[in-house]
Amino acid sequence: MKIDESGWCDGAVRYDSPYYDARPEGMEIDLLVIHNISLPGGHFGGPHVSDLFTGRLDYNADPSFADLRGLQVSAHFFVRRDGALVQYVSTDQRAWHAGQSTFDGRPQCNAYSIGIEMEGSDFVPFQPVQYRVLVALTAALARRYGLAHVRGHEHIAPGRKTDPGPFFDWDLYQQSWQLALRGQPALVLTTRVLGFPSKV
Repeated sequence: MKIDESGWCDGAVRYDSPYYDARPEGMEIDLLVIHNISLPGGHFGGPHVSDLFTGRLDYNADPSFADLRGLQVSAHFFVRRDGALVQYVSTDQRAWHAGQSTFDGRPQCNAYSIGIEMEGSDFVPFQPVQYRVLVALTAALARRYGLAHVRGHEHIAPGRKTDPGPFFDWDLYQQSWQLALRGQPALVLTTRVLGFPSKV
């Protein structure tokens, strides 16, 4: 898996979103933000997440969609339950995924982060293949941008957001990342140490 010079991943299906803008000039991209999403809530496999991120959602398809009317939101990537990877916004651009957020004293996380949505919810475990794809994508992004930190939406918007939720296995993600590093010596030499959330 590789991120090209235009910020698109060769391992993803491209599905362009209109919901993005330019990052501030000279902004370093050093934060990876993990989310979860399902539409309707707790239902997986349908087209609705991609429809939301691309402005095509039929708000009459489910009663819960009424609250989403007029919402302009996107992410860079979406990892489906079966491991399929979709990309909506070039990673060189600013996707609208974090909202009001702060990391390490810096507001407006969208400006310097990449957002990855995992198909899931706060109430069920994620699939093993999703972690494998996430780690491969993390490696590709780290090679391209030299990421320094990874956090959940809950960490950058505490009290407002809870995702990726209690069933997201941060230990598995971190251990799998360390294994990936050991298997790719060149990656160790070309990337910074990636900081994961501290355990409370």
